[in-house]
This record gives sequence, C-alpha cells and structure tokens, in this order.
Amino acid sequence: MAVFAQYDYLFAVGTIFAFLDAWNIGANDVANSWASSVSSRSISYFQAMIGASLMEFSGALGVGGRVADTIRTKVVDVDAFNEKPELLMLGMVCAVIASSCYLTFATRFGFPVSTTHSILGGVLGMGVGALGGGGITWIGYKEDGSVDIQQGVVQVFLAWIIAPMLSGIFGALIFLFTKYGVLLRKNPAMKGLILVPIYFWVTASLIVMLLIWKGGSYEVNLTEAQIPGVIVAAGAGWGLLMAIFLVPWLYRVVIKEDWQLKSYHIFQGPFLLRRGPVPPTPANFQGIVRNFYEGHLTREELNAREAQRAAAVTGDIEGRHEKNAIDNTSEVPENATPEHKSMIGPRPEGPWYTKKFLWWGIKLVILHGVDKDIVSSQSEKSVVAGDVEEIHARAEHFDNRTEFLYTFLQVMTAASASFVHGANDVANAVGPYASIYQIWQTGEVTGTKAEVPIWILAFGGAGIVIGLWTYGYNIMANLGNRVTLMSPARGFSMELGSVITIILATRLKLPVSTTQCITGAIVGVGLCNGDWRSINWRMVGWIYMGWFITVPTAGLISGCLMGFITFAPHW
Repeated sequence: MAVFAQYDYLFAVGTIFAFLDAWNIGANDVANSWASSVSSRSISYFQAMIGASLMEFSGALGVGGRVADTIRTKVVDVDAFNEKPELLMLGMVCAVIASSCYLTFATRFGFPVSTTHSILGGVLGMGVGALGGGGITWIGYKEDGSVDIQQGVVQVFLAWIIAPMLSGIFGALIFLFTKYGVLLRKNPAMKGLILVPIYFWVTASLIVMLLIWKGGSYEVNLTEAQIPGVIVAAGAGWGLLMAIFLVPWLYRVVIKEDWQLKSYHIFQGPFLLRRGPVPPTPANFQGIVRNFYEGHLTREELNAREAQRAAAVTGDIEGRHEKNAIDNTSEVPENATPEHKSMIGPRPEGPWYTKKFLWWGIKLVILHGVDKDIVSSQSEKSVVAGDVEEIHARAEHFDNRTEFLYTFLQVMTAASASFVHGANDVANAVGPYASIYQIWQTGEVTGTKAEVPIWILAFGGAGIVIGLWTYGYNIMANLGNRVTLMSPARGFSMELGSVITIILATRLKLPVSTTQCITGAIVGVGLCNGDWRSINWRMVGWIYMGWFITVPTAGLISGCLMGFITFAPHW
C-alpha cells in the first residue's frame, strides 16, 4: 500500500506522460543511431527497426540505472522538498508533462531535438516554479570550491559545445584515415579488407568499455589496473573472430566475386579460401555488392542533366551537343531510386470482415511505422531540407566494393550507438518517473542514492521501442541524406565518432544529447569531402535552433504548470 495513496491520481498521470516521454524518445532520438545505416543502404529500414528495438531495450534494461539517477538529482535541490515530498512528486509530474508535450510537437513536425535537454528543461522549470531561482543548481561546486561540470544547468550549455565538437573531431579523424588509407588508394577493396578486423576490435572494445565503466544491475570485480587489459583483450577477441570467419567470406565475395556464396557460408571461415575458381556469373545475377550511390548524381551528371533540360526548353542544338559531350550518352538518367516494395500491400477490395481484409488490417497496424521508403523521401525538396541534389553532387563517390566492406562495420557501430542510447537516454523518461514512484510509495524524498527499480527501466525501454516502431520514420527522413550524402564508409565514421563521444560523456556523467553527437559527427565527416557546400547548412541550422529552444520551452511549460498549481487559490 502506497503511503501517499491520496495522490494516486498524480502517479497515474505521471505514468501516462512518462510513457509518452519514452515514446517520443524512441520516435525522435533513435533515428540518430540508425539514420546513416538506412540512408547509405547498408540495411533496410525494417532491418534497422529490428536491430534498434533489440539494442535500445537491452541497453535501457541492462545498464540504464546510473544515468537515470543523474538528471533528477543534480539540477534541482531535492533536499528543499524534504518537508514536502508530495510537492516534488507534483513537480516531476509537471516536468514529464512539459517534456512529453514539447517532444510530441517536435516529433510531429520532424525536428530532431534533444530529448535529454527536454526533460532537463522540464525539471528546471518545475524547480523555478516551486522554489524560485534559488532552488536551482546553476553551477555545481566541489568540496574544494572548484567548478563541478557534472552538476548544475551549466552542463547543458557545455554539452552544446562539447558534444558536437568532440564527435565532429572523432568522426572526421576516423573518416580521413579511412579515406586516405583505403578509399583513395590503389586496390582499395583489398586494403579495406585488411582493416576490417581492426575496426571490429576498436568497436567491440568501446562496448566493453561502456559496460565496465557504466555498470548496471551487476558488479564488475576488476581493479583499475585490470580494466584496460580486459577492454583491449575482449575487443581483440571479437576482432579475431571476424578475421577468422568474416574476412575470408568477404574476400571470396568482394575480391573474387564468388556469386555462389550466401550469408550462411560465413561460418565456414578459413575453409572458404580453399574453394576453387569462380564459375562464370549467370547473365541475370545482380550481385551482393549494390550501388550505394544509386539515385545520387555526381557534379558532372547533374550539370549534364541541367544542360539537357535547358536545351529541351530552348531548342538549342548546341546545348544538346554539349550535353552529349559531357556524358557521351544520348540521355542523362533522372535521379531515380529503387522502387519500394511494400510489406503491407494495397488495400484489398471487398467488405472489412473478409479474411483478406482483416489480414491486411493486421499488417497495417503492426507494420505501418516501418513500411516506409526512407531513402526516396530524403531526396525530396522541402522548406527545411532545400535542394539536396545540389548538396549530394558535391560529395565524392567511392568504389562500391570497398564501401560494401563497411556495411558490416556500420551496422555494428549503429547497434553500439543504439545500445549506448538506450542506456543513456532511458533516464530522460524514467528518472523523473522513478522519483514520482518512490515518493508515492514511501512518502519521503529518498535522495541521490535511491535505486531505480528494474521494472521502471523495462517500462521506459518498452516505451522507447514502441515509439521508434510506430513513428520513428518521421525523424529518420530528416536525418541522413538530407544533411549530407551518406555512404557506408561515411556512416561508419559518423557513428563510431558519435559512440566514442557518448561513452566519454557517460564516463563523466554528463547528460549529452545523441542528436548533438550524431549531428556534430555528420558535419565533421561532411567537411572531409573538401567542399563546405556538401553539407546542408539549412538543415543543420534548423537542428541547432531546436537545441537552443528546447530547454527554455520545456522549462516554461513546466514552470507555468507548477506555479499555477502550487500557488492557485483554493478553499
């Protein structure tokens, strides 16, 4: 029996809006981890949603506890509510209402905003509404009087600078190494194949680093001297597995173009190297290596198409000859993308109670949110995106066989980013909700050492998964190719740079935004194209604007709610 049973309605309202907050985190934030993988055609949108669901939930449930304790205790002075714990319960309800409402608006209109700073703004606003400005920890201090960047509102403003800057630097360094060490070299596919196990080693080590540093509902009985060795050894073990099993398969498929191999042949490992000569390829065989730049015109192709259109309008014969000289063909293809095959299918004819119609309705309900053609929608012009064709034309195209090598790495880095996101951002929904539940249950403010129940982490993880599964496509379409041209090598560099930044932030217990990290990495890698116009600065500007208005908007909504309720006339 809850101590504050008279406030059951507050707990019920808090539960509803905490779930809506988690739903919005899934719908708005998860695109950060998987947008580049989908945009570069490394995997389909449906495959990305399956992977995201697994990684987000496992990250939230497995290692989400410690960060969940950070947001709810280091912005507002919770000790001020010791005499009136029910007031803190009300305040956290106002915070999640404000955060979820703002995020719903942002998600509906396709703005990738910081869900971390949305809930932080909500907590900040309710603190001002209940305690005034003096109850807020604007800048944290250590016992020796020095500034503590892990506490106070100052961490939000530092995150605006630290997160995009660091992820941009890391992403750019990784891509520059890949570009000049592999992509621009002679025989790039073979050189890239050599680096595949090393990249897997690094990525696996980062995941182990997170698990050890961050912890969760388990104990890590290692000394400080043992931790680096375990991190390196675990990553090296994973890289060795890839070298034994994946690399021989890639060698046969990419280098030898062995069209007979399927994905399950990976488990044969080194025995694949003993296969004989590759028989002639059938005439109708398309190959496993796809064209990752399909639908994206180069600068020359775009100029030729514009010349062709101008000649068609004016009847200028010389313009036609000039166009033919550029591409040496009779026509320049339009910016076409592969036709999307719907998993739901067209609405069947006949009454609603027929088996065919009912089955179609079930598929519509379950698959509506994932049966989307994200890649095609990203090439459409819009007020926010502008002319993406012109932006893409300024980015260099690399060898498709070499790009294919990075699809596996990109999926792993996306999965890592998604796992980190679930661990880091589940706090945005369950942190305040944990306070609501504990006060409702115990009748007192439990302080900074209160444990977050496992069912609350599962509750938040489930909300994130449902959000990304039902409405994640809306933000997914605005990231990726609408910011700059994506390819597997570029996307891998962006995601790995973002993962490194998020892990560092987790180590420092800073609530950085995954949106800020991936945006910074996209800009950093985009600048490595050598042309600043290969980045959609209009889109970047919209994203940055969303960051700046998030905290004050959510704070204003929360503060007004808290102030109106707390100081309202009553009898």
